[in-house]
Amino acid sequence: MTKKITILLCFFVFTGSIFSQKTKKLDEILITGKVVDANSNQALEYATIVLKNTNTQKISGGITDKKGLFNIKTNKGNYEISVEFISFKSKKYPKQVINKNLNLGTIKLSEDTNSLDEVVVIAEKTTVDIRLDKKVFNIGKDLSIRGGNASDVLGNVPSVQVDVEGNVSLRGNENVTILIDGRPSALVGINGADALRQIPAEAIEKVEVITSPSARYDAEGTAGILNIILRKNKLTGFNGSLQFDAGYPERYGSAFNANWRTKKWNLFTNTGFRYRAAPGHAFSDTENFLSTAKNARVIEERRFGRLSRSLFTSFGVEYYITKNSSIIGNIILNRGNDDDVNTNSIDRFDSNGGLNEATFRTENEAEDEQRIQYTLDYINNFDGKGRKLSINTQYSTETEDILNDITEIETQSNLLNDLEQVIEDQDEKRFLLQADYVHPVGENIQYEAGYRGNYRDIFNNFNLAERQVFPNGPLVPDTGLNNSFNYKELVNAAYFQYGHQFDKISVLAGLRYEYTSVEIEQQTSNSASKNNYGNFFPTINLGYEFKDGENITLGYNKRIRRPRGRFLNPFPSRSSESNIFSGNVSLRPVITDALDLGYLKRWKKFTLSTSIYYNRSDESWEFIQENTGDLTDNGDPILRRFPINLSLEERVGFEFTLNFRPFKVWNINSDFNLFHTITDGDYIDPKTNITTNFDFENTAFFIRLNQKFTLPSKIDLQINSNYRGASQNAQSTNQGIFTMNIAASKDIFKEKASLSLNVSDVFNGRKRMSTIFLPGISNQYSEFQRRVGPQVRMSFVYRFNQKKKRIRQEREDDGGGEF
Repeated sequence: MTKKITILLCFFVFTGSIFSQKTKKLDEILITGKVVDANSNQALEYATIVLKNTNTQKISGGITDKKGLFNIKTNKGNYEISVEFISFKSKKYPKQVINKNLNLGTIKLSEDTNSLDEVVVIAEKTTVDIRLDKKVFNIGKDLSIRGGNASDVLGNVPSVQVDVEGNVSLRGNENVTILIDGRPSALVGINGADALRQIPAEAIEKVEVITSPSARYDAEGTAGILNIILRKNKLTGFNGSLQFDAGYPERYGSAFNANWRTKKWNLFTNTGFRYRAAPGHAFSDTENFLSTAKNARVIEERRFGRLSRSLFTSFGVEYYITKNSSIIGNIILNRGNDDDVNTNSIDRFDSNGGLNEATFRTENEAEDEQRIQYTLDYINNFDGKGRKLSINTQYSTETEDILNDITEIETQSNLLNDLEQVIEDQDEKRFLLQADYVHPVGENIQYEAGYRGNYRDIFNNFNLAERQVFPNGPLVPDTGLNNSFNYKELVNAAYFQYGHQFDKISVLAGLRYEYTSVEIEQQTSNSASKNNYGNFFPTINLGYEFKDGENITLGYNKRIRRPRGRFLNPFPSRSSESNIFSGNVSLRPVITDALDLGYLKRWKKFTLSTSIYYNRSDESWEFIQENTGDLTDNGDPILRRFPINLSLEERVGFEFTLNFRPFKVWNINSDFNLFHTITDGDYIDPKTNITTNFDFENTAFFIRLNQKFTLPSKIDLQINSNYRGASQNAQSTNQGIFTMNIAASKDIFKEKASLSLNVSDVFNGRKRMSTIFLPGISNQYSEFQRRVGPQVRMSFVYRFNQKKKRIRQEREDDGGGEF
């Protein structure tokens, strides 16, 4: 299969090269230059250069790249030239005869204070911006996630999948690092899936997909990095937007984001509130093969009645010390409160199909969450020619308090036969200090070095009490499950990287060293353990530019997956009476070598990005499921699941992403990912000496098609389709999942406001259906839907002192370096 993928990529490269060969006309000339901010000398990306042929009245031109450079081919003739950018005074060149190549040099644009009451965009950005080192997903253009959250946003990003439980994967690999503004953050949370659902989509400006990270980034995450950039508007004057949402199942929300900028100060805020009911459903059918099992078959049907409220607010201040340096302070508060009522109807049968027992289990769960993040950043661009120093500090905390009262009634007799109470507290504290220095030498060489210290302190307290004597006996703590677990981690990292551009070849090579110190304390068992280890992580990214808009890249990097939290906690946690999970305090990190070969080609209406990737992980984790030998009060076997370093895993894949605009009113974004996984490993049970083989091969794929149409009356229509193919591993199979979202938007009030309608999961297909095979123990078929049925949202957005299609006049320091 690898050979076929290689041939396919070569076909793309060959045909793209042939297609791009054009005979140069004798009267063709080249107009070049650079556009910068007159105040800060910072390059202006997406500035527009307009060429008007005064003889034919034909309009042509182009836009600047991320370095502010433009390169426009046109024919000889008489032209008027103008350079334009949002909220800046245009630079005009009068009518002149151009009969040879023209270099306009560095063009400095000044802010236009008379245009601050209404900002109009000249150049419009595409929804997905494909670059050599990353894919950038711009949130503002996606109608389907209005009123949604960060999980909804990531679910539409190229190469990214979000499963029905909210777990995020990149190219089919769930070990992906999620950063906020280029840095680790408690906003991602101890439980990333739940935390991401608390961040409103309106607070996110863009998402960067980085599959071959440079040495500047943390080495954590064997699949790569997803960098979520929060909004920090910098438009001059006062401007912003106000949004209201309502939907079914019952949901309400509002969002406000704005900024006010003067010459020395910029204040910005993003605030959102959400109230949402989310009914869910699950079903399982389990066959037990153990001779000790009282019940040969158990059928469960769960109903989830979730009610959540969340508040997200961010407030920041930037002070411009000089035209090239500034200090930024930012505070983010995220609070959530959930009240859930979940029920579980359970029927237990004997080997002849007779009903042994029927019970009805109710869980009343209340959860309070709070996350606070404080950041203080200093940025100095020195002379504005590329030399840069940034110093970042960040402190964040997360707390989660859960109270769950559980009752179980025997349906036939209507008697209470079980009463439990679970109290769980989780806390996390993080502190980060980072310094990065970039030093260019001439136009083609760049050095960069930096340090990052990242400290995490995670505390988990789990208490389960159960009534042993009915009907009025006391709640008795379960000493076999209760425990307090404290995990402390300090990672000190330093890196150096060197970039050099040789004509059409660019090289970015770096080396990162990370030293990790881990301390684990189990307060209940009064035990502690420590572990220290250091690792070097080399990275190299090579690029060759055939011509403007056509490139091939090759990247190599070494990555790590560190065990933490529940994966290390040996005290069991319980998801149900018959299923427990326990960590492994001896679990070691997984080291992965990653190789990525990519090709990028841009045509006038079409952009294609393809890549072949290969990952090899030694001592990869496998999750062993075994019979503990114990039975529940209902006679079901109690199974334990735990991780160990077991297998060698190899993953090879092929993906392509394309942007295509066949007509002015129709824009297409699509991506396809095909990957093949090979796992090799055997587990020998030390108790029974039975060997379980974990060897398997699996080929899986997913495909996404997003289409946006401009209909009459200026109505925008967006249709997002997503199919995730079937997959399997050594112990389970998963069926394919198809989902479709449809959204429409209409501008009103002279484009100062928009009204949009969103229907997600139109065909109710977002359902996980899987089968788990445990030879000699059990087979289980299960279904899970976090949200049942289509969900409908209506959103109203009002913009003040800006129009619908706006872009930032300055590029953010998003924590990632580019060369």
